[in-house]
Amino acid sequence: MKRALIAFAILVAAAVALWFWHPWQAANGVPAYRLGKIERGALSATVSASGTLSASVTVQVGSQVSGQIQALMADFNSTVSKDQVVARLDPASFESRVAQAEADLLAAQGNVEVARGNLLARQAETKKAEVGLDDARRSLERKKGLVAQNFISPADLDTAQAAFDSARESHALARANIDVAAAQLKGSQAQVAQKQAALRQAQVDLSHTVIRSPVAGTVISRNVDVGQTVAASLQAPILFTIAQDLSRMEVNIAVDEADVGRVRVGQKVRFTVDAFPGQRFMGQVTQIRKAPQSANNVVTYSVMATVDNAEQKLLPGMTANASLLTEERQDVLKVANEALRFRPTQSDGAPVKTDIRAREGGPGVPGRVWRLVDGQPVPVQLRLGVSDGNATEIIKGELTEGAEIILGTGEAGAGRRQSRPLGMGH
Repeated sequence: MKRALIAFAILVAAAVALWFWHPWQAANGVPAYRLGKIERGALSATVSASGTLSASVTVQVGSQVSGQIQALMADFNSTVSKDQVVARLDPASFESRVAQAEADLLAAQGNVEVARGNLLARQAETKKAEVGLDDARRSLERKKGLVAQNFISPADLDTAQAAFDSARESHALARANIDVAAAQLKGSQAQVAQKQAALRQAQVDLSHTVIRSPVAGTVISRNVDVGQTVAASLQAPILFTIAQDLSRMEVNIAVDEADVGRVRVGQKVRFTVDAFPGQRFMGQVTQIRKAPQSANNVVTYSVMATVDNAEQKLLPGMTANASLLTEERQDVLKVANEALRFRPTQSDGAPVKTDIRAREGGPGVPGRVWRLVDGQPVPVQLRLGVSDGNATEIIKGELTEGAEIILGTGEAGAGRRQSRPLGMGH
């Protein structure tokens, strides 16, 4: 019995010594590696960026005339229809302008009637002058015959000639007066047209005191209050901003110039908003704007994406954390990016040198992973494709699904390097 106890104590002591000795040997001899496997599955390459939500069509409603706001018929979040009255300006001054324009038009029309009567009088005078001219012509012809027969003296012929010349000049003057009267009539008619245009303008200005919504939608901004005066001098002051359709919205995504070359119209967009952190929304790229935006020496381009907002959870102005799906692969071999970053070290701690020229050519970009062969890391050259940030597609390489590769050095092994068997110094 005593011998059995002694043997059992010796075995326990040996086991304890082995337990302390093994990790020290592993830490100072062969390093411990973390291994992973080559997998097969889907990969999606994305471009991450932030953006801002807005309505697809936003219309700013302004005033074309200056005046004081008399009434508001819409407010924030009001749903309005096309041509619905949303505001009114005080119409008093515009109504007086219409009345003044109507009076000016009546006066101009009266001037037309006067000019028309004057023209008729001048035409009558012309006809009277024509009758006098004909009478003087006949009298002159008769007296010419009588002078030839010596029935009257030449003085009577001179008198008839003078009367004829006077009648002819009177006729010419009457015809000239007709032209003057006709010109005056045309001038009066032109003034009528001018006054009619002024009346129409005054009526249009009066109609502009009633402000209507140009589209059907939702009011998302109101910039005035009742009693406020708006001045439409150089540009129309904005009274309301109306979103035409909030059931379909738009995301303006600022994409870095380094990534914009990978973005195409029609690509899918996934994004989240802070208001709904657990929910993802989907959209589609509709436009890549070529106008660059520069801020702090960083150049970005606006990428527009449409989003279905049937539930109207999304609101204009929300910040979207977006991922643009630039490439997608199905059923491909993929390797963890951690394995691509790993590089073994020599006994002195320096990284193992490899021959760059040994990399394989072909499509994709070159890469390298390491396998354990007889306890030693051996490099495997690869050609890589799409990456989603965690794993990368293997286009070409001597690896198959399920093959083990080195991901890195084991953290537990590193922690054990300071452990020493009992009785060993530092």
